[in-house]
Amino acid sequence: MELWLALLLSVLVGFAVSFVLGFAVIPWLHKLKFGQTILDIGPSWHKKKQGTPTMGGILIVAGFIVSVAVVLITDKILGGNILLEGSSRPDNVVYIKTFSGILMALAFSFIGFIDDYIKVVKKRNLGLTEIQKTVLQCLVITVYLFTLYKCGVNFIFIPYIGIWENTVIFWALGFIAIYCTVNAVNFTDGVDGLCSSVTAVGCIAFAVCSVIMSFAGVSVIAASLFGAIIGFLMWNWNPSKVIMGDMGSFFLGGMVCSFAFSLDAPWLIVLIGVIYVAEFGSDILQIAYVKTHNGKRLFKMAPIHHHYEMSGWGEKKICKVFSLVTLIGSAAAVALSWFGRLQ
Repeated sequence: MELWLALLLSVLVGFAVSFVLGFAVIPWLHKLKFGQTILDIGPSWHKKKQGTPTMGGILIVAGFIVSVAVVLITDKILGGNILLEGSSRPDNVVYIKTFSGILMALAFSFIGFIDDYIKVVKKRNLGLTEIQKTVLQCLVITVYLFTLYKCGVNFIFIPYIGIWENTVIFWALGFIAIYCTVNAVNFTDGVDGLCSSVTAVGCIAFAVCSVIMSFAGVSVIAASLFGAIIGFLMWNWNPSKVIMGDMGSFFLGGMVCSFAFSLDAPWLIVLIGVIYVAEFGSDILQIAYVKTHNGKRLFKMAPIHHHYEMSGWGEKKICKVFSLVTLIGSAAAVALSWFGRLQ
């Protein structure tokens, strides 16, 4: 199958499944009373979201899985092998990177599902403890990195320089990058449509970078995720009919890491995921500032999107501005991928 056709099919199927499922899943979540409980420490106007169905991430996961399956099966029937399109890597490495990354994201999603379920059952915004989530996430990260290591991936591509192979650095950077990214994406899911819109832009950037870096198969996977996110965004845009929940945000965080590590370029996360970095960093800075300045705050509220909310920005404006910032960071990532590649 031609790459452009695979990309188009990926987007359309992902969108259709995610969007159409909303008509059945959202009323079902309402019926089960899987509504979000809003913390008192959040912006007061968020209280109106009390009871909005959560665990909507199931729409993204379902749309993505169906889209990938349809495209790969269709491609196979037509006698192609789209995952190996334009790749100079060994076939087994391509397959392992692709599918281990998807499984990693699904494992993170399951952790998020457990967290969401506990929140719903106990009717509070707590769920798993930080220690429990950290232990489970670290276990998933370990299995994923070990899988890559066993297929000979213990290196990082650095623009203008080339391959830098160092097992210790690879593992250390891998743990830090994946753990921080998954939780940063979760932090970004704080206002209607924010995590969805920012990550959708990121999917486009990863798709372009994958073609530039001779791993076009990733672009098909990214297109499937893009379509599923847009389908979900139809329900999640302000005022949202459903909330993504940890099930969805952890899945998106895992997929972002999967794309970056499939391209041997975890540094892409910093540029394409510039908003994730800002969200995670603002939270850390806020905590550090409060502890070192007698309770005074650096931001009106953290993560950073809440600071802008408290400053009078509407949720739609936050989504638009943050998506634009992501677009700028993505353009930098694409440029660095293009000009920094080895000839």
